[in-house]
Amino acid sequence: MNDYQAAYDLLAEQLEKEGVDVTAVKSALKTQHIETPSWGYANSGTRFKAFAWRGAATTTHQKLDDAAMVHKMTGIAPTVAVHIPWDKPEDDDYDAMCQYAEAQGIRIGAVNPNVFQDDVYRLGSLGNPEAAVREQALDHILECCEIMPKLKSDILSLWFADGTNYAGQDNLRKRKHRFEQNLQVAYKNLPPNSRMLIEYKFFEPAFYSTDIPDWGTAYAWCLKLGPEAQVLVDLGHHAQGVNIEQIVAFLLDEGRLGGFHFNNRKYADDDLIVGSVNPYELFLIFNELTAAAQGSEEPARTTAQQVAYMIDQNHNVEGKMAPMIQSVLNCQEAYAKSLLVPRQKLADAQQAGEVLAAHRILTDAYRVDVRPLLAQVRAEMGVPIDPIAAYGESGYEDKIGDERGLSTPSGGFQ
Repeated sequence: MNDYQAAYDLLAEQLEKEGVDVTAVKSALKTQHIETPSWGYANSGTRFKAFAWRGAATTTHQKLDDAAMVHKMTGIAPTVAVHIPWDKPEDDDYDAMCQYAEAQGIRIGAVNPNVFQDDVYRLGSLGNPEAAVREQALDHILECCEIMPKLKSDILSLWFADGTNYAGQDNLRKRKHRFEQNLQVAYKNLPPNSRMLIEYKFFEPAFYSTDIPDWGTAYAWCLKLGPEAQVLVDLGHHAQGVNIEQIVAFLLDEGRLGGFHFNNRKYADDDLIVGSVNPYELFLIFNELTAAAQGSEEPARTTAQQVAYMIDQNHNVEGKMAPMIQSVLNCQEAYAKSLLVPRQKLADAQQAGEVLAAHRILTDAYRVDVRPLLAQVRAEMGVPIDPIAAYGESGYEDKIGDERGLSTPSGGFQ
């Protein structure tokens, strides 16, 4: 991409002729924020096997080092989500952990409790029929609420593996009641000026019923909890063919879209690099977010401006670092294209019922090759023009491979 300048000048000239404020687009891209997950730098796997990767992180400090490297390469990944107890320091010194992250040029983002890994959660956590298990799960969530201020985190990110495998296994309404009662306690213990994001998944690991199976369930519970409870949309947690961008539009309009877990999948679950299977869908999601953020309608506008963009993927066979960088870049590209949509022109075509015209206006923006634009933005930010190539040339992969070697799968996987 060494000759990007001529391509950028040509693209900028074309965009300005079409009425695009290129300076504003670049400013928006420079403030984009994609959070990476600590567990994405460790060994991970499927239900069948976890493959050890040479240089995969085994300690929280190593995960923070890797996250800092991704930010150094991209310039738009300044925070890293942590998982407790996977990232729990041995001495419980969360202040030191926070200081270490900041010394590497990044910050701690969302805190994710783990209420699915221990044997005691075989029949669920907050939905478990046994009161002692529910109490253990709630205590851990409350512990994470206490940890958040120490890490300067303002997001509690909740995902539950709770559900049943067989009809008649448990009372479905009672499971609902157990969840609602315990979520109320957790919500009341949120630190000041923080949010609770509730994630949903329509199946797996439970196969008959899932306690939070869809966005409607999460949304209903958020309404009961209060304004600081919002829905977290994981792109891979839907049935085939679900219109995710419509869900995004609805939750934006209701002021209840809290964040994303970015990933992709062809059939089920969410292990693949975001935008790798369906980049057009990713663009359409960003289109809804950008339209709301640039609009004047509330609460959609404010909600869109406060959305937490987080990656949640398992890099099992393709490495760790380069795939994470690629994930951030795919989000950056989709966002850039959404910024090029001519909003007024599109609105006029929609209002006039010009179906094909409106569709073409949107897809024309998607088809723009924004790589020269992104190269210019990176050059102005002082980060590598080609982050993947720069990472390969940095020697970091060989360095961590030599230092860390081939470790036993960790980060929650055996």
